[in-house]
Amino acid sequence: MDATLRDQLAAWREQDPDVATAAALDDLLARADAGDTAAAAELADAFAGPLEFGTAGLRGPLGPGPARMNRVVVSQAAAGLAAYLNARGLTGGRVVVGYDARYNSEVFARDTAEILAGAGLLPLLCSRPLPTPVVAFGIGHFDCVAGVVVTASHNPPQDNGYKVYLGDGSQIIPPTDAEIAAEIAAVAARPLADIARSDDYPLVGDDLVAAYVARAASLVPADAPRELNWVYTAMHGVGAAVVDAVVAACGFGEPARVSEQIAPDPAFPTVAFPNPEEPGAIDLALALAREVSADVAIANDPDADRCAIAAVIDGDWRMLTGDELGALLADDLLRQGVAGTFACSVVSSTLLGTMAAAHGQPFATTLTGFKWIGRVPGMAFGYEEAIGYCTDASAVPDKDGITTLVRVLALVARLRAASETIANRLDEIARTYGLHLTSQLSFRVADLSLISDAMARVRSMPPSVLAGEAVSARDLASGSAELPPTDGMLFEGESVRVVVRLSGTEPKLKCYLQVKLPVDASQDLDAARARAAEVMAAARQDMAAALGL
Repeated sequence: MDATLRDQLAAWREQDPDVATAAALDDLLARADAGDTAAAAELADAFAGPLEFGTAGLRGPLGPGPARMNRVVVSQAAAGLAAYLNARGLTGGRVVVGYDARYNSEVFARDTAEILAGAGLLPLLCSRPLPTPVVAFGIGHFDCVAGVVVTASHNPPQDNGYKVYLGDGSQIIPPTDAEIAAEIAAVAARPLADIARSDDYPLVGDDLVAAYVARAASLVPADAPRELNWVYTAMHGVGAAVVDAVVAACGFGEPARVSEQIAPDPAFPTVAFPNPEEPGAIDLALALAREVSADVAIANDPDADRCAIAAVIDGDWRMLTGDELGALLADDLLRQGVAGTFACSVVSSTLLGTMAAAHGQPFATTLTGFKWIGRVPGMAFGYEEAIGYCTDASAVPDKDGITTLVRVLALVARLRAASETIANRLDEIARTYGLHLTSQLSFRVADLSLISDAMARVRSMPPSVLAGEAVSARDLASGSAELPPTDGMLFEGESVRVVVRLSGTEPKLKCYLQVKLPVDASQDLDAARARAAEVMAAARQDMAAALGL
């Protein structure tokens, strides 16, 4: 083993306050010294450099080393955030600190609170695991200068993360991420013991949840129908207790619960990935929905900032795409006369823009991620295709899977009262605005060079034809008046549209595909959907070939 790396290991071991990660480091070192090449590779990777602090904060696997999530890295991040806030004259300001039920989340949150308090800020530590949108709501509710949520959202069980919000309730964007990262680097250059700590801070919980529940319940008019039959899964996360309280306050009946997934469990034992979008993740919910003849099945991700629904479509249960649910929610708000800007990310369907224009409402396209969507001025509704929705922007300018759930229940109850269904409403939207079929083509890789090679290939040899249709190519890295620069490519023809970009949270290359048919071609929906499916299949094949993957 390289002598420099061995010195790094020793220095880390000396300052690590966590006996578990210290023991894990000792074990890796012993195995590496015994010739275990996998252990040696893990050590080299864990100490290759610091875990990058970006617009999503921190996110990565648990373990020892500066490139992993652990108490050292989290303590440095908390101290860096405190330095950033103090440098901007916010000393004494409140910072709400929340956490989910993942491994070490509570420990990381307590470290954060102690360090913020030691730096002269006033942390408000949540007394128990809470959904991310509840904590985000707390920023405005408690008049905070910032917020922190310890969560890895829908990542695998071995991961954790550290999400930072500013006082306006929005996630951080450049250059704030780089400025906080610089403060973290300065902290990391000094001994961990130099970081001041204090346990003089208050706990919050019941008061925060009560305020959030009251706000969520206010979204349902007193005279709205409330009768429906529904299924709910928390995906082993922290959403269930707050969802129960919100549903009771709204006056909806209790759901049939997926018992195997309702209680928090950081191992996520029933799913390969705790993300409702992943194949198989909502199979238990679908089975229960069939059993109880539900009107709708609803799933939150583990920190409950995302929401997915399933319904009977074409005679069988399936999960709606993020774009389909986005269209349903937007259509419902527009029918109610809700005014303001309707916004979605560049990788989402173009349908939202068409709908907003038809109702005389402004529309905005943003970069991918709610750190951008949540900042749209005067936003009435915002969404991204990755099942993230903002339906109450003045309270939570971020994706909120619980208030989305409330909006879905209210919609389904109204449809049921009118003897309509989700499938009926989707058909009506397609006939009114044209059929918009969306799909994803994603490539998960172990070798990140495959992604960079594919992006270089599609930039140097962009396809001029997709699914037999001429398309123009636009490099999103150049930026425009509409969008800041981002690492992606846009291909667009009369009916075919594809956006190619790197995932911001996973080792994936993603292609977001859309096939759009005009209104006149969408009246015979069976024929239109068959045609759109053919075009989509051809576009997927052509795009995979263009990427060389």
